[in-house]
Amino acid sequence: MQRLLRHPSVRISLFGFFGILLFIGGFTLGAKKAENNFDGSVTGVFNTIEPSNAAASSTQSITEIKTCVDTKGAEVPCLLNRDEVTAKNESPADFAQFWKVWNIINERYVPTKHAAVSNQEKVWGAISGLANSLGDPYTYFLPPQEKTLFEQEVSGNFGGVGMQIGMKDGLVTVIAPLKGSPAEKAGVLKGDKIFRIDGATTTEMTIDKALYLIRGEVGKTVKLTILREKVDKPIEISIVREIIQVPTIETKKMGDVFVISLYGFPATGADLFKGALKEFATSGADKLIIDVRGNPGGYLEVAVDMASWFLPEGKVIVSEEEKGGVGRVYRSKGYNVFDGKLHIVILVDGGSASAAEILAGALQQQGVATLVGTKTFGKGSVQELIPITPETSLKVTIARWITPNGTNLSAGGLEPDVKVEITKEQVDKGKDPQLEKAIEILHGTVR
Repeated sequence: MQRLLRHPSVRISLFGFFGILLFIGGFTLGAKKAENNFDGSVTGVFNTIEPSNAAASSTQSITEIKTCVDTKGAEVPCLLNRDEVTAKNESPADFAQFWKVWNIINERYVPTKHAAVSNQEKVWGAISGLANSLGDPYTYFLPPQEKTLFEQEVSGNFGGVGMQIGMKDGLVTVIAPLKGSPAEKAGVLKGDKIFRIDGATTTEMTIDKALYLIRGEVGKTVKLTILREKVDKPIEISIVREIIQVPTIETKKMGDVFVISLYGFPATGADLFKGALKEFATSGADKLIIDVRGNPGGYLEVAVDMASWFLPEGKVIVSEEEKGGVGRVYRSKGYNVFDGKLHIVILVDGGSASAAEILAGALQQQGVATLVGTKTFGKGSVQELIPITPETSLKVTIARWITPNGTNLSAGGLEPDVKVEITKEQVDKGKDPQLEKAIEILHGTVR
């Protein structure tokens, strides 16, 4: 989760550590802020090489039009607030038809195989249908059972398989399996489409329902039917649920290159990242790679804090665009200990989402970093959890994230400056062409 604000409502930015998660530091590093005095030297720790073939990011335009085409092919009045994001003009709703259907069901419906449904359950179903009509898989109603599940997830008291899922192209999709998780060990890959969960087809399923089915009692098995790109037949994978321990950060030195691997953006992530930067500054290495491949995101404030170590005070990191285009701009806190002398490489892929995309997009578009890898997942919206009754809640999208150059993250993700694919065969052989390319760039040998 990116952030939690305003009791009793809870604001959540996708993809954080809960909402759709299934698995779900430090030192004082130098800064221009007095409270962030740095106790290690950064003299000579920089590399300003940029690849000659790095693609420049373009700013998306904001265009207004008078009509849009709806899902049935009809033209309707609308306002295009930002590329690929539309909002139809509001018009009065006819609730007479709703009550007519309600009365017909109550008067004439006879259950066949299922038990009778109470009037309150019908209301919950109607509210769920209203939320689902928006076509946003991250806006949904939480009746009592699902609300309890969500609260368990927030508290961390659950068994899972160690992967995060999202909705992409209308299908439940694996953003990334957690390193060392039961899902990864069972062979689940980022980008896999989950077609069935224990035999239940997911084509009409919401994210929260898929989450509910995959999670469960520790030690019990869940069976997934996976659709994988370039594989003709569905793949059956059985995974035993475990209590998931989420790693946050790892570091390693490769000659004169220091690599910080981030696996998430939890509440402790800012301190852990500062600790990793201190380790870098005292390691003798003078080149830095930040690896956010397979990183599903987390707290927004942690991403902002991380970016602030590389940017002058006031530089835009990300903007939150709410209804009508109004929203908050998040700017660098100005730690900027490297004073623009350190050009880094950030490794990204289709499993980099949310806060990972915010960090990567900010440093790329502010000229601090070169992105290497493949296109990111494209997840940048903000949800608010609003209590409806003591037993139910509504999780609703209230804003979207916009990068410094105007890119709407939810409209397709970030394109790397240098695209490098990686295959499962290469991974199995211990090869990492994306990391190798990053090192080439930092050494100025890329052609």
